[in-house]
Amino acid sequence: MKTLYLVRHAKSSWNIDTIADIDRPLNDRGYTDAHEMAKRMNKKVQPAFLISSPAIRAVSTALIFSRVFKTEVSALELHPLLYGTNAKQYLQVIGTIPDQHTSAFLFGHNPIITETANMLGGTQLLDMATAGIVGIELDIMSWKKVREAHGKMIFYDFPKNVD
Repeated sequence: MKTLYLVRHAKSSWNIDTIADIDRPLNDRGYTDAHEMAKRMNKKVQPAFLISSPAIRAVSTALIFSRVFKTEVSALELHPLLYGTNAKQYLQVIGTIPDQHTSAFLFGHNPIITETANMLGGTQLLDMATAGIVGIELDIMSWKKVREAHGKMIFYDFPKNVD
């Protein structure tokens, strides 16, 4: 059994006209939300592996989680196929996660992160919130088998969700 946590990057800034999309940073709310969600997850799980899109807003979100989880920054892997691609390529990246890890956090972008959550978790989410997290249990022993997995969403949490 493997557990995948799909994290949509936190809220980013649209106020900078002169930079490329991949370079857009988090805005103030994004930093606050990423810290809040990382703290919530730190109470629930012990992270094993973190992989992120190379976009600044996704990397920043992942680094905040890494800091809260007290993992080494070097444990964060960046993968170009998590930026500007499709759900099929997200599955390809998930299939590269080393099998010694029973759980992994993937930091990516909409609409692909929502599509991937729906595909793997059997969910019908319309649009994951920024800094939203979907936890999915997968009935596989190897990440390489993710395309054959029958998954189940175990939770969906987001910044404005109040317990």
